[in-house]
Amino acid sequence: MLRAVLKLCCGITYPHLRSMAGLQRAALAAFGQEITHSQSRGQMALPAWSPLRWTEKTEAVEQRTAALADEDVFYLKQGVAALNEALKIVESEDGWKLETAEKNGDVIYSKVLTGNRKVFRLETELNASPEELHDILFFRVEEMHEWNPSIRRIKVLKHVGRNTMVTHEVSSETTGNLIGQRDFLSVRHSSKRESRVYLGGAATRLESLPPQPGFVRAEDGPTCIILQPLQDRPDHSRFIWLLNMDVKGWLPQSLVNKALPRAQADFTKHLRRRLAAQNSENSRC
Repeated sequence: MLRAVLKLCCGITYPHLRSMAGLQRAALAAFGQEITHSQSRGQMALPAWSPLRWTEKTEAVEQRTAALADEDVFYLKQGVAALNEALKIVESEDGWKLETAEKNGDVIYSKVLTGNRKVFRLETELNASPEELHDILFFRVEEMHEWNPSIRRIKVLKHVGRNTMVTHEVSSETTGNLIGQRDFLSVRHSSKRESRVYLGGAATRLESLPPQPGFVRAEDGPTCIILQPLQDRPDHSRFIWLLNMDVKGWLPQSLVNKALPRAQADFTKHLRRRLAAQNSENSRC
């Protein structure tokens, strides 16, 4: 199956779709606050969450990036732009259609973007706070292969402050992988606004790591994950994940469109198992 992204894929994160596709330092620790929250355009017809609109404060970004190397500025701005663009897609009200609804509460919608690219939005609830999920999906992203069998490895190649990184991910050669093994070179960015955590990402470039022999380099993004505490249970989260990926290669689009939502569902399954094991460990302490 594909990795999903937390590309957190974010993946994005999402990270899991990548399995199927084969989907900053202290000076910038507060950079996530440069993404601002403006008026919501209203409730969406399908989901039960209130979308946010974000814009980048150009002057603030210029001030905070003035002392950075050109390469760091590139990745920082790319991460912010990916998150902003992904949120625009999630916020859009038109075109979303129900793709599938799982018994565990996972609901997946799909939408066709300009250029005939189909994206998928998963919505569910998880037994963990946004902070806990932020830690697992972003700060501990290199451990993802330990609980997600669709991922062979994820390596952080570069940190730009605390909230932006460049990662290289390789999906696993698992049974039932419809798309085949892929690798991904991505920029990942996280931001927190009030009680919500946002994870965004997109494909990037790095001269020291061109496409690898034996792999098809897929591209994801812009993609994002939104982590929002439940009103009545702040130790639980509303999990919203936009999966947007170009798996590359010579694959029928019908197969890709079938594999990606399946990858999302599989990713949340493995994430729930990870959270259950963590909660069990905590209860014994």
